[in-house]
Amino acid sequence: MTVRTRMAPSPTGEYHIGHIRTVLYNVALSKKMGGKFLLRIEDTDRHRYVEGATDRILDVIGDYGLSWDEGPRVGGEFGPYIQSERLSLYEKYAKELIAKKNAYYCFCSEESLNELRNSQQAKGMPSTKYDKKCLNLSEEEIKKNLSDGKPYVIRLNVPANRDVTFHDEVFGDITINTDSIDDQILLKSDGYPSYHLAVVVDDHLMNITHVMRGNDWIPSTPKHVLLYEAFGWEQPKYIHLPNLKEKGGTKKLSKRFGPVSAIQFLEEGYLAEALLNFLMFLGWNPGTEKEIYSLEEFINDFDISRIHKTDLVAFDREKLLWINGYYIRQLSPEDLHTVFLNWANKFSIVLNPGLIDRNIGPKVLSLVQERVKKLSEVSAMTPYFFDNPKVDSTLLSEFAKEANPKDILTNFWLFYKNIVNWDKENLDTLSHDFIKKKGYKPKEAFMTLRIAVTGAVATPPLFDTLEFIGKKTTLLRIESAIKILS
Repeated sequence: MTVRTRMAPSPTGEYHIGHIRTVLYNVALSKKMGGKFLLRIEDTDRHRYVEGATDRILDVIGDYGLSWDEGPRVGGEFGPYIQSERLSLYEKYAKELIAKKNAYYCFCSEESLNELRNSQQAKGMPSTKYDKKCLNLSEEEIKKNLSDGKPYVIRLNVPANRDVTFHDEVFGDITINTDSIDDQILLKSDGYPSYHLAVVVDDHLMNITHVMRGNDWIPSTPKHVLLYEAFGWEQPKYIHLPNLKEKGGTKKLSKRFGPVSAIQFLEEGYLAEALLNFLMFLGWNPGTEKEIYSLEEFINDFDISRIHKTDLVAFDREKLLWINGYYIRQLSPEDLHTVFLNWANKFSIVLNPGLIDRNIGPKVLSLVQERVKKLSEVSAMTPYFFDNPKVDSTLLSEFAKEANPKDILTNFWLFYKNIVNWDKENLDTLSHDFIKKKGYKPKEAFMTLRIAVTGAVATPPLFDTLEFIGKKTTLLRIESAIKILS
């Protein structure tokens, strides 16, 4: 048996970061087993369909470094891979179920369904269900309604009070009684299938062997089991994954705490490799202390038996920042500069010309690389390398507790103007000798100097910074700071 997994995005908006995790796991399983990963677009919800969302979904999956063996843009023998191009198939199979008495025509109006729903809610029923009214229509009534062009849907005929059991590779055997299952609509009045019919038909026709998805789909799985049984088809293996929650929370990931869409994370300056590494551990662990994984290593180590048997797994944004910072630090300054420029170009980020320069940019990045956790932080960390900073007079005086800050800066200016060899090693040695002779404490002297030259408290190493901006600029900025204190 060739393992075939799939992901079936719905183009109803931006792709969620949790969906990228599910794509990643499906890719890993198929590749680990020497199989294929298929991508299918489920665009049958026409009310929520968003123009252009399909291309954005395909693009962002590619941006994360993931690819598919069959599907849109690559083709395959089981196409088309867009459900709106497969409508005749769904109608055919829905009517096959009617012939088998496993489905039926329903001609109820929206108004009557609303009345039924309101009535059941008024009675305090825990959930509302269709009352099977149209199941009892005679053949003559059905034929007349059809010939009259009366709008209809096709519903699944769910048997009463039957335990449906299916095996999940993570949770084991799961049993759900059919009394909690509605007679689900299979084919809508506009000719489009519901998710439940389309997913079963397509998974069967595309030879999907393993269905891996979020565990919020567990309550719907019995509907799919009933459909497989009704068609007489072999079922795939089910693998339900924990959904994502905010760390410390009890609910699903929320945009109130930060990005939730896959593209947002990239736009904020997270590296795709770091994001994938982070997502690998959201529902799986290798059973070791290893935390840094390439995609290839993850595929090699991936094992269904190590998927977490839990409802929700914490999305630790601080851990993601740490991992992203780690990946940034592993790049050479030149490679980081290329990655940085590609990111800025992709998301139309306006950069200081100095950061764009192929000679200057890598040097600046090398100075802040240890502190950068996201690419979006670079510009805010580096303005003083290119432009004179705005220096706060209160901040200038904050660290000089025993010495006068104006005296500190004046003495630095007089000392620095005579230095010929303006490199960081020489500046470091000479400056420490200088403050020792003057009796200044290192923190009060160097922090006052740092603020005068950069306007900031946290910067790259001071003498690296002075070397980069040069002697002339350093002296001019010290002069400006002295004037502020005058």
